[in-house]
Amino acid sequence: MGVLCVLGERAKVEGFGLIGAAVLATDDAPAAWRALPPDVELVVLTPAAAAALGSLVEAPDAPLTVVMP
Repeated sequence: MGVLCVLGERAKVEGFGLIGAAVLATDDAPAAWRALPPDVELVVLTPAAAAALGSLVEAPDAPLTVVMP
């Protein structure tokens, strides 16, 4: 089974650790994205992280990605 990762600003992502998600609290979303472990299958992004990542999330080998409302 793959890993769920939540990536974005600390205030918006830290609570997801309580459900077992891997939390990447960062202001440098592109660097955190490049450092994702290979077993990550789903990434939940904050809107700011999604904006910073741009088309990186559309790469053919990228994990499934969703953006918080």
